[in-house]
Amino acid sequence: MTALDLSSPVAVVGTGTMGQGIAQVALVAGHPVRLYDAVPDRAREAAATIGARLDRLVEKGRLTAADRDAARARLRPADDLAGLADCALVVEAVLERLDVKQDLFRALEEVVSPDCLLATNTSSLSVTAIGGALSHPGRFVGLHFFNPAPLLPLVEVVSGFATDVTSATRAYETARAWGKTPVACADTPGFIVNRIARPFYAEAFAVYEAQAADPATIDAVLRESGGFRMGAFELTDLIGQDVNESVTHSVWQSFFQDVRFTPSLAQRRLVESGRLGRKTGRGWYDHREGAERPEPHTAEKRQPPAYVVAEGDLGPASELLAMIREAGIQVREEDEDNGSRLVLPGGGQLVLTDGQTSVEFRDVVYFDLALDYRKATRIALSASQDTGARTVSEATGLFQALGKDVSLIGDVPGMIVARTVARIIDLAHDAVAKGVATEEDVDTAMRLGVNYPLGPFEWSRRLGRTWACSVLDDLHQRDPSGRYAPSLALYRHSFATEKREGAS
Repeated sequence: MTALDLSSPVAVVGTGTMGQGIAQVALVAGHPVRLYDAVPDRAREAAATIGARLDRLVEKGRLTAADRDAARARLRPADDLAGLADCALVVEAVLERLDVKQDLFRALEEVVSPDCLLATNTSSLSVTAIGGALSHPGRFVGLHFFNPAPLLPLVEVVSGFATDVTSATRAYETARAWGKTPVACADTPGFIVNRIARPFYAEAFAVYEAQAADPATIDAVLRESGGFRMGAFELTDLIGQDVNESVTHSVWQSFFQDVRFTPSLAQRRLVESGRLGRKTGRGWYDHREGAERPEPHTAEKRQPPAYVVAEGDLGPASELLAMIREAGIQVREEDEDNGSRLVLPGGGQLVLTDGQTSVEFRDVVYFDLALDYRKATRIALSASQDTGARTVSEATGLFQALGKDVSLIGDVPGMIVARTVARIIDLAHDAVAKGVATEEDVDTAMRLGVNYPLGPFEWSRRLGRTWACSVLDDLHQRDPSGRYAPSLALYRHSFATEKREGAS
């Protein structure tokens, strides 16, 4: 099954920001485009807005004047649904209410031809449920674009329970012909991106609720150590706290209130107070004119230790040993069968976070996971009230000698980056095991849909395929609510790997 022919008209119903963006994508690809909106004159206003956007593309050299003029000639507002009768594809981008969408598609079925492909751009509703209202649900599919649609490449092509393979394939190939990067997805709450991304927000909020760190510090660690484009607090301020919480709540409810997707009480209070982020001037941060952005916690300068004793190879943080030597600090290596750590001159230990807490051990400072320890500009350290002041000082000075800013946070298991990445990896394995998508499509979706530095399976391969399961096991022992319990898929993956490695 191939993509729609460029001569085939495409309709977009709903002419808000997303609807306009989808229409522009189809128009620039070469299709005749029909615009319809239930509000009188809104489709004509949207057509004018799209025309102005095409003008800007010409000014920027991304579109020729001739192509712009041709595109404008192909764009036509429709006064009613009957004006969409000749379309080969209709994409809706209307209010996120199941009854509204079902009523729309029932009406469309009375108008369009039997072979017209019908698609929803829903981000939170069940494609199966919307399609369940149709007489012919086999031709119904989800086409989930990301905002702004003309710029972001990812499109989740979602097959409902009754979607025909031919319909899903045609939608997939059409999205690819439009210059997008489609990924195939089964109809699951949140699809790929909004399902697997929940821990990025949830774990940041959990660290904040535990009073282990403030939003500015957590965001800085996620960016400067984890390699994420934005931190969870600044990103949700940009998205809108109400929008982000609504998606989280929808996924949680759709999974029958699965504890792994539990919404944040702190975010609920923020929404209740009307602090929705940039659009209201205040969210986690104050975005009003003249407001000062809070700085992350950064430790004062400390003296580095003269030497460290390396017991084990530090696993995912093994690159630190070479960096320490390059900084002029002596590394004395000792064989150790019971884990990996750095022993500091004062006798304290510096350990890569593993899901345990500092208070459980004598004089231990944990350090957080980094995407790339050489490129990271900030490292988080975690210590308990019983950790020796000398140990904290030596650990701080060590990372400062490596050119890193150091943020001291509370004694929370898994810290910030590690617990976030471990949970993302787990949800990704769970999704693939349940047939939601392939590993390749999951990685593509998370890199392109939310700009993660690595896909979950890329993270897993880099960290070692047992790493996430081990961290989550430790977290689960300290919080047995089920939130951190590794999925059966991750257990199978981890133990199968260990068995193969043991056999070799």
